[in-house]
Amino acid sequence: MADPSTTVLALLALAGLAAGFVDAVVGGGGLIQLPALLLGLPNAAPVQILATNKLGSICGTSISSVTYYRRVRPDPRTFLPLMLLAFAGSAAGAVVASHLPREAFDPIVLVVLVVVGAYVLLKPSLGGATALRFAGHHHTLAAMGTGLVIGFYDGALGPGTGSFFVFTLVGLLGYNFLEASAKARLANWATNFAALCVFVPHGAVLWKVGLVMGVANLVGGYVGARTAVARGSAFVRVFFILVVSAFIVRIGGEVLGLWG
Repeated sequence: MADPSTTVLALLALAGLAAGFVDAVVGGGGLIQLPALLLGLPNAAPVQILATNKLGSICGTSISSVTYYRRVRPDPRTFLPLMLLAFAGSAAGAVVASHLPREAFDPIVLVVLVVVGAYVLLKPSLGGATALRFAGHHHTLAAMGTGLVIGFYDGALGPGTGSFFVFTLVGLLGYNFLEASAKARLANWATNFAALCVFVPHGAVLWKVGLVMGVANLVGGYVGARTAVARGSAFVRVFFILVVSAFIVRIGGEVLGLWG
């Protein structure tokens, strides 16, 4: 495939910047980055789009993970098993991705997003403060199950992975939104890395585009993580509702055929 023009690269970089910011706060940067790649690289194969998106995304999740770790100090007894199972789940999902028709899953994802968004909107106290629902090994097992299931989803399909991590860590495990975002970024880094471990050996990554978007994603991720830490759980909650609403509009339009 021919290299994109300077203008296209600049627009993709802007998309990567915005995606990095959104991803760092609540996840969901793929809502911005994947459509931008599809529009900017119309001649690229689907696997090249997916692989290049993962390269751009991992740059942002790397810097936001470090920023969150330094400022929030998430408990490694939770995020390490979460990351490990997320990695395994994502690798398995990436392997079987070609056998799962995306169209069959869009209605399911749409329903889940509507339920998630409504639940958070109607429970203003949710995620305001940490109130863990499990202790000891039960807490670790819940984190591992979260990592495995959402990791597999990310490897196989992907849209909304970070937001699903945040919601599950808040709704199931009982973390506040800020702590959930910190752990979600670490888990999302693991899922991105696992997918790249599958895509890179097959030569699917468009390195020039991916690295340009990656640098922009990194900057957006750094700013997003610092903003979330500075503004706290209330800001993250509002941002979460906005991103989930955008996902509902985007995927709902696809299900109804509004976007062609």
